[in-house]
Amino acid sequence: MAQRKFTSPAIESEIVRVKADIADPELAWLFENCFPNTLDTTITHHGEVDGKADTFVITGDIDAMWLRDSSAQVYPYVQYVNDDPALKKLVQGVINRHARSVLIDPYANAFNYDNKKKSEWYGDKTDMKMDLHERKWEVDSLCYVIRLAHRYFEVTTDISVFDKDWVAAMKLVVKTFKEQQRKTDHGPYHFQRGILANKDTLTHDGYGESVKPVGLICSMFRPSDDATTYPFLIPSNFFAVISLRQLSKIATAIHESALAKESTELADEVEKALKEYGVHQHPRYGAIYAYETDALGHQLVIDEPNLPNLLSLPYFDAVDRTDETYQHTRQFILSDSNPYFVTGKYATGVGSDHTPKGYVWHLSLIARALTSEDDTEIASCLSMIKATHAGTGFMHEGFSANNPKLYTRKWFAWANTLFGELIVKVHKERPHLLKV
Repeated sequence: MAQRKFTSPAIESEIVRVKADIADPELAWLFENCFPNTLDTTITHHGEVDGKADTFVITGDIDAMWLRDSSAQVYPYVQYVNDDPALKKLVQGVINRHARSVLIDPYANAFNYDNKKKSEWYGDKTDMKMDLHERKWEVDSLCYVIRLAHRYFEVTTDISVFDKDWVAAMKLVVKTFKEQQRKTDHGPYHFQRGILANKDTLTHDGYGESVKPVGLICSMFRPSDDATTYPFLIPSNFFAVISLRQLSKIATAIHESALAKESTELADEVEKALKEYGVHQHPRYGAIYAYETDALGHQLVIDEPNLPNLLSLPYFDAVDRTDETYQHTRQFILSDSNPYFVTGKYATGVGSDHTPKGYVWHLSLIARALTSEDDTEIASCLSMIKATHAGTGFMHEGFSANNPKLYTRKWFAWANTLFGELIVKVHKERPHLLKV
């Protein structure tokens, strides 16, 4: 207990309450370990900067703060902040740190604590700064920033955290999204890394593949931090639509009417383009969502395990899970038609080129359960998760579907906390699944 980075009485109380209703001792142990993991291990700084709360959250085994990961890591705790003032301040600190980070560079995906030490990626051919850990442009990074802020606003109705710096950051988010619609040129972002792996660098002098400017937003990297094949990453564009609508709600509440209007108009434009260019006609499943496109006739028809992916769209409120195209897409994803679907002795799920062949990601199993309304499917996901933590009591990135003792990332706080979020959701909505 003494070695914990941060302890929340509200989270501890919730762990006790939920764990008491979990009949399986191993599943209860997993929940107790995983749900507080972000607070226990990754809050490396929590205090104030310039009189405002400031929280630095590392991703786990990498000593840097990803906009995506840090948002996802603390998101499940927001529902408890009204019962825990210290936890509330911690979340405020993450929101403030996100705004500061965006103002440093809206194109960066991961940040150092300060500008005193060079990142291992400082030599990347891009507009690198000492504050940055990595500068891979990913649409979802900025969406996650909005998502956390909106959830905080939704739970607390507190607008004090949305100050002039936060508003400036959000205006920059919208500006960046518009730049990456690439309507007149490729915009200011470019990136090259001096290694042979294509997934870590961009073609065409660092600007990536060409697109037809149709209103979609280019994302040069996926949530896995791997390069996109075609820059219009469909899951992230869906995420952008809901995020911009959430931003508009906050902007309206704080009387930033121009920002609210601009956000809504951009959301409408992207949504319209998704309907026209985001759908693929599959010979087996009919109309499904593509994973990537260039709007020039090329589509990549896969799904990857990092979130947002196509499977997780209902989790982000980006698509209704009863949507017919989503249901067809889900069937495709969870079949051998998806080249990243893996079947093994211990699990079936989605893998990635980011990890070895034959590996399933815990995030994919968790996302499948979070977006399911089927008891049997949810129970199956819980069973596979329980069978694949390799005795560690924690989630991993990817693991061998035939030998879970082979895995990547033993300390991956996002997956841990998301698993805890899943158990809380199941406990609330389907408690009978935990009583067996």
